[in-house]
Amino acid sequence: MLALKTQDVTRSSGARRTGFTEGLPGGSLEDLFLASVRKSVAPREIVVCEGDSSESVFEVVEGVVKLYKLTPDGRRQVTGFVYPGQLFGLSLQGACIYTAEAVTRVTVVLYPRTKLDHLAARVPGLAQRLLSLATRELITAQEQMLLLGRKTAVEKIASFLVAQAADAVARGGDGGSLYLPMTRADIGDYLGLTTETVSRVFKPLKEHGIVSLRQQKYVVIHDHATLIDLANGNLHGFEY
Repeated sequence: MLALKTQDVTRSSGARRTGFTEGLPGGSLEDLFLASVRKSVAPREIVVCEGDSSESVFEVVEGVVKLYKLTPDGRRQVTGFVYPGQLFGLSLQGACIYTAEAVTRVTVVLYPRTKLDHLAARVPGLAQRLLSLATRELITAQEQMLLLGRKTAVEKIASFLVAQAADAVARGGDGGSLYLPMTRADIGDYLGLTTETVSRVFKPLKEHGIVSLRQQKYVVIHDHATLIDLANGNLHGFEY
């Protein structure tokens, strides 16, 4: 069930260009834009719950969303973070496979799945774009399996920062200064670490001049090469 206030929901009026639709022929997507819905979500509010009917595909326009699943005993596993221009809810199953929660104030666009599937068959480039996004989601899931199963705490944090930097560059940003609005607990639940371990690993990374923290929510990477070596397990004996 969507935890959103009525006044925060607006129908799109006419074509609204977002990162997902950039470069596609506008006229053929007019029906999609008219059927889409924009919603504003406050921090820590739920966008969609695991198990809800997956009738829409979501695009983040502003803010950051975290995706997570709950184990039967109530433990949380964060499965990803979604930034502007990125989609979630692409699963072809009949129900959402995770819960999406706003990390910051978020604006999302909801595209009706049936209309999106129909247009994918006739709009040049749309099917390929959806396939690329779905493939990216699978690759991210596979990389996280490696993080959780085989890497040390230092390698996990380093891999997380390297991946966030690459993602920032792909979105046209600066991979050297990362905006990370999620909490240490969120990062820990993503990497399979305790909050205390996340904080302990960051301390030597700062002491060695590999990264620094700025304004609490920003991590500045000073030595990208060393961070990559740590992520790949090439530097042994790095203590925390």
